[in-house]
Amino acid sequence: MTMDFRQLRVWGKAHDLTLEVYRWTKYFPAEERFGLIRQMRRSACSIGSNIAEGCGRETSADFRRFVVIAMGSASELEYQLLLAHDLGYLDSSAHRPMISAVTEIKRMLTSFAQSLLLTTDN
Repeated sequence: MTMDFRQLRVWGKAHDLTLEVYRWTKYFPAEERFGLIRQMRRSACSIGSNIAEGCGRETSADFRRFVVIAMGSASELEYQLLLAHDLGYLDSSAHRPMISAVTEIKRMLTSFAQSLLLTTDN
């Protein structure tokens, strides 16, 4: 089942979103350095990391488990983006595209997890 995670479109979108989160969180207030900044960066990074880790697993069932974990991280980031916006750390011009990206990533991960259910390992 091992595959190159860099070939997956969903991983590319997750990586791009992670880069955006890093770009924007550097402008958050210093007092959020060990709070919301760390949480958002960890959640964003976890999406791509879990996809990559799943790619290295032996079976599609193992891979699917990591895709589901990535979905959880995407949902966590979705809330953190909302919180950052509501606290005034992210304006709407930054918030909207990131929310749109995380929503698309969640949709792609859901489809991917379903397709992995249909995959049989030899």
